[in-house]
Amino acid sequence: MATENSRPDTMTEPSRPDDPGTAEGWDARYSSADRLWTSDVNPALVAEVSGIDPGTALDVGSGEGADARWLADRGWQVTALDISQVAVDRAREIDPRPSITWLRADVIADDVPATGVDLVTAHYFPIPKENVDAARRLVDAVGPGGSLLVVAHAPEGVRAHGFDPDAYVQPGDFADLLGDGWDIVTDETRERGKAAGGGHHTHDVVFRARRRAD
Repeated sequence: MATENSRPDTMTEPSRPDDPGTAEGWDARYSSADRLWTSDVNPALVAEVSGIDPGTALDVGSGEGADARWLADRGWQVTALDISQVAVDRAREIDPRPSITWLRADVIADDVPATGVDLVTAHYFPIPKENVDAARRLVDAVGPGGSLLVVAHAPEGVRAHGFDPDAYVQPGDFADLLGDGWDIVTDETRERGKAAGGGHHTHDVVFRARRRAD
């Protein structure tokens, strides 16, 4: 196994003709390399969650597990989901500790296998707008007092890769799904700190909201 990943971040890109977002497509992609992403935690997770008391977390699109491991290191009990069984098996091999439950799941098509959690985090997880119900299920998985963190690459970087960001649910779109009883904590575009995607992805769109406890 390589000691460092060949890719610049833990990004999950939108679907492509040769990788249509299916479990089989992602299995093939992960099987093509010893490691697909770096072992670095996503910077927005550090910035947004470091000040939150640990509890239960749902990491959506967990890949090889960098974000889940970072959360577990800080006392979180993590359920880490990915559509690829290859990614799930690899992440479990890297870190089999009991504070992380590694699960293969397709949250676009299936129910979210955890509810009432203290944190739902989804980084670079593309939800097509026709599947907006999947985004609603992520919102519903947050328990009272819990937080929702959604991060995407800024539209200009995505367009540089030939993708249409308007075809996907963007972080700010989650504000329309919250309903009453939520406070928006963060809704902004910021520098990543380290560019990704061949230098195109220099900024992230970060959205964090907290469900009120009462």
